[in-house]
This record gives sequence, structure tokens and C-alpha cells, in this order.
Amino acid sequence: MRNKLSKRFQYEYPRAALTVDIVVFALDEEDLKVMLIQRDLKPFQGQWALPGGFVHVDETLDAAARRELQEETGLKEIFLEQLFTFGDLDRDPRERVVTVAYYALVNLEGHNVQASTDARNAAWFSLNELPELAFDHATILKAAHERLRGKVRYQPIGFELLPEKFTLRQLQHLYEVILDRELDKRNFRKKVLGMEIVQETDEIEKDVAHRAARLYRFDQKAYERLSKQGFHFEI
Repeated sequence: MRNKLSKRFQYEYPRAALTVDIVVFALDEEDLKVMLIQRDLKPFQGQWALPGGFVHVDETLDAAARRELQEETGLKEIFLEQLFTFGDLDRDPRERVVTVAYYALVNLEGHNVQASTDARNAAWFSLNELPELAFDHATILKAAHERLRGKVRYQPIGFELLPEKFTLRQLQHLYEVILDRELDKRNFRKKVLGMEIVQETDEIEKDVAHRAARLYRFDQKAYERLSKQGFHFEI
């Protein structure tokens, strides 16, 4: 398929190479994390960077992003959304390269990372303790963080960072970390439960040092039904 496309589309004009880069966010009990890979190839060999790579001529951008993410980190079947296109002339020392950036959200429970292909290592880093990043990846990461902080206020994408069943304390912690501000406990819980998209289960936390709290879950079907009726999610 790739050879057929190469023969069919031949242009006389110079053209830029196309890549995808992915900012993967996760949340632990302390703060927001981002997935980085340590490059095993030049340029920036040995330096930390966002997972990503070149787009094949016979695949879509979304397919390329998911492929690169799985190849370099082992992550698959997670929330992924296109962010922005970055095309500064000098962003890659090899050649003229335009990249389409994505951001992804993952729950740390049940998702192990594993470096492969051209990545020497893959690891989670706190947003407050980042190493120097290759290319223009610091700029891309900043844009992704700003998008997450904005979008989490009006769409329930934050639930992608939580386990399937969570406490209201965990949910409040998520929003406080992402929005970087404290929220009033009583008002937050009243607002969240009043939306009717967070459903109480008959389970409580297990193996915790503090008093076990009730577990809840996000009801995607209820959210979709209420959205059709004019419901607006807002934190």
C-alpha cells in the first residue's frame, strides 16, 4: 500500500516531513505526571523527550499517534486528542519537520510503561521536576498543560485519570492539582453529586490507613443522555 501511494503521488515541490508528538498525563496522590522517553538516536541522543515519531504515508495522524505511543511506551487504548500543529523552521536540526501534537490521559493503575524501538527508557516525571527536553517539546508540553486546565472545567475528561471506581476525595484532588487551587470540600461535593453523572456504588475503599470512604463511578451513558437534554458540565 505504501509503495502504491508513493508512486501515485509525486510532486516537484520540496515538502516538509510530518511527525506526531504525544503529551501523556497521569495523576498520582501527589501531583500531575507526564510521560517522557529517553532518546536512543541522534539528534538529542540520551536526552528526554515526548514520545512520537514520523507519520507513515499510508496512515492517518490518529493512527500514527497511537502507533508511536504503543511502540515507545507500551501504552494503548487510552484517551487521545489532537492538540495543535507546531511548525517553526528550526524546530528539528535534521530537516524541515512539522509536528501534530496530541495529549493523552491515562490512569496509572493497570498501565505499565515499557520503552522500545528508538527509546532507551520511558518514565513518569512530575510537572514540577522536569528535565531539559529535546526539540521544542517544552513548548508543546506547556500548550498541552494549558489545554488540559481549560478543558477539564467544561468536559469530564478528568475521569480518564482516575480508576474506574474512585472516592470523592480523589476526584477533588484531581481538580485541585490540575487547576492549581484549593476547592471547598462541601461545595465541590454538592456540585458534583448534583450533576447526576457521578454514581455511588455499594463499595468502600480497602486497605487504607484512614477511614474507608465510599466509592463512586462516572456514568458515561448518563452524561451523554443529559448532554442531549442541554446539560452543561462545569467545575
